[in-house]
Amino acid sequence: MACPHVAGIAALLKGAHPDWSPTAIRSALMTTSDPIDNAGNPIEDIGTNLQPATPLAMGAGHINPNKALDPGIVYDATVQDYIDFLCGLNFTPQQIKTITGSSSNNCSNPSLDLNYPSFIAYFNDRNVKPDSNTVKEFQRTVTNVGEGSFIYKASLTAMKGVKVSVEPDTLVFKEINEKKSFKLSIEGPRQLDKTVSFGYLIWEDSQRKHVVRSPIVATSYKIDK
Repeated sequence: MACPHVAGIAALLKGAHPDWSPTAIRSALMTTSDPIDNAGNPIEDIGTNLQPATPLAMGAGHINPNKALDPGIVYDATVQDYIDFLCGLNFTPQQIKTITGSSSNNCSNPSLDLNYPSFIAYFNDRNVKPDSNTVKEFQRTVTNVGEGSFIYKASLTAMKGVKVSVEPDTLVFKEINEKKSFKLSIEGPRQLDKTVSFGYLIWEDSQRKHVVRSPIVATSYKIDK
């Protein structure tokens, strides 16, 4: 039942903000979601005997429609950004044409770093020496959709087995629709001991009107190709 509920709330957001793109609406829904249940406890995963759920099971959390109406900042993306992502995934020209409905798709700048409101890093290199570390980097751009000027400060929840940092850790917006970019880095062993380690990047403005939360996942799961 999640799909019709999300679709209905997305339609309400589009009615309130007709100039928002589908990507901006998704970002608003994700970054304002609650990672706890209505009793104030961590959301549980029935597949792991009611242990606290990871973002791989619960996504960003429970949607909060009222907060999503005024998310503060959003992670937006264009159609070309998605085409670049498909190209980075090595989709064939015919597959991309089927998805986009267009034969004039530009694959000159393939990229796997889509401007998405969450982060996942794979530490699953099983052919490395012990204590060998690597750093995964993500570039993101956020857009101020709040009326007025805001100063956002970043905070990061601790994650077992990896070190996470963000640069810059302060974003200053002077007007609506202004964009700012940042880099998030995750440093850890090339082969992570834990199957999944997760935390959050949280941007909060100095007026405490907006809390923008993005899940971060580090995992040793092997990617099937």
